[in-house]
Amino acid sequence: MPDSSLKQKTAKGLFWGGLSNGIQQLLTLAFGVFLARILNSSDYGIVGILAIFPAIATTIQDSGFTAALTNRKEFRHEDYNAVFWFNVAAGVGMYLLLFFSAPLIALFFGDKYDSSELITLSRVLFLGFMISSTGIAHNAILFKNMRVKDISKINLLSLVLSGSVGVVMASLGMGYWALVAQNIAFVTGTSLLRWHYSAWRPTLPVSFRPLREMFSFSVKLLLTNIVNQINGNIFSAILGRYYTSADVGFYTQGYKWMSMGQQSIGGMINGIAQPLFVQVADERERRIRVLGKMLSFTCFISFPALLGLAFVSQELILIAVGEKWLPSVPYLRLLCVFGAIWPVLNLYFQVAISQGRSNVYLWSNIVFGMFQIAVALLMIPYGIYWMVVAYVCGYVVLLVVWQVIIRQLTGFGYWNALRRMLPYAGATVLVLAVTGWLTQSVANIYWLLIAKVGIAAVLYLIIMWLCGSAILRECITFVRSKLKK
Repeated sequence: MPDSSLKQKTAKGLFWGGLSNGIQQLLTLAFGVFLARILNSSDYGIVGILAIFPAIATTIQDSGFTAALTNRKEFRHEDYNAVFWFNVAAGVGMYLLLFFSAPLIALFFGDKYDSSELITLSRVLFLGFMISSTGIAHNAILFKNMRVKDISKINLLSLVLSGSVGVVMASLGMGYWALVAQNIAFVTGTSLLRWHYSAWRPTLPVSFRPLREMFSFSVKLLLTNIVNQINGNIFSAILGRYYTSADVGFYTQGYKWMSMGQQSIGGMINGIAQPLFVQVADERERRIRVLGKMLSFTCFISFPALLGLAFVSQELILIAVGEKWLPSVPYLRLLCVFGAIWPVLNLYFQVAISQGRSNVYLWSNIVFGMFQIAVALLMIPYGIYWMVVAYVCGYVVLLVVWQVIIRQLTGFGYWNALRRMLPYAGATVLVLAVTGWLTQSVANIYWLLIAKVGIAAVLYLIIMWLCGSAILRECITFVRSKLKK
């Protein structure tokens, strides 16, 4: 694909991904505020401690085949058909396994929880990944063809449906079941809409021969994604084992607010990164140029958004969900540092996957996962706060390691990476420091939040403009072209 066409397709993907994810997070915020004001920390905690199990099961049923299908140059019905029926079989199998394992899961968390309640909750919550298995192959088609606009519609409609279900059930006094129903409604809506927007349909009989062709690549992604899910959810499980559901609830609430910002950016990047890098995988100079531009864009958005969220976290929590959730603020601030660098890490992951180097992705994350679990267990006596500190520091180290890996894989050097990251990080820190000084005398919490957000946004854009940020100017040019249409 010529540079101009690839650039236009990438810009459209980022535009629709950014618009969609921004709207999604606003809706998530609205539904989340309503639910958090009705539900308590124990409601969030009891659902949060179980998050690791459906996350791992969902990864197993996908088995890395979505990425493997995306890496294939041509569409073949038999490839997608084999993946579809495998996913369905894996979804049913994993659900049955976890259904009968529910008593053991309840036993793991000890007598701090009602075992019969936890067993029933587990068996209902786990239905979600069995339902989602029916839409994975359809999503791979949409993803491979960079149909970000259709994916955005799917996510938005599913979010409205699931949020409405959660709000209604919470209003009826159904406690944590509102969160469970919200989850089930989202995956059900997503799966149905993926079928609607994808014209492809599975057929019988089925040949699983294509799975063998993709296995060597996908199995490494499968193992890596399992490790990633453990890394991402191990804290909730460990906290559930050693602390109360209320403690887990405060951590979960902080993580939820951070993830809203993180997913807005990550979703925008993920929607186009792997298909984009697949198209330039065989052209070294072009690949370096594309990676540099994508890294600049990611840092331009991620650093001010996530570090800015940490900056206003106390005012935001107080206004949005009330004083009862203030204990989640320290966790939110720390997690925002992780949230700021995660989109960069994820961008690097997509580069490795697009080049078929799933083995590198696998082993780096296995080593990191083992390190992180060991550190988490060692930090248990010191409390949740210091466990989260160790968690965040681990991801900073992982970013450094992955920069070394990316240099070896692509030739994208350290200085090239630093000159694209440091200006945005430095500008963000400067802007937040100046904004904090300018707003220190504002007493009203509502005006303080408005002043912090408004002043920081204006200062950041001014600095970017004065420094001649190419990313800012390209964004303005693209938006103007859209408005003219």
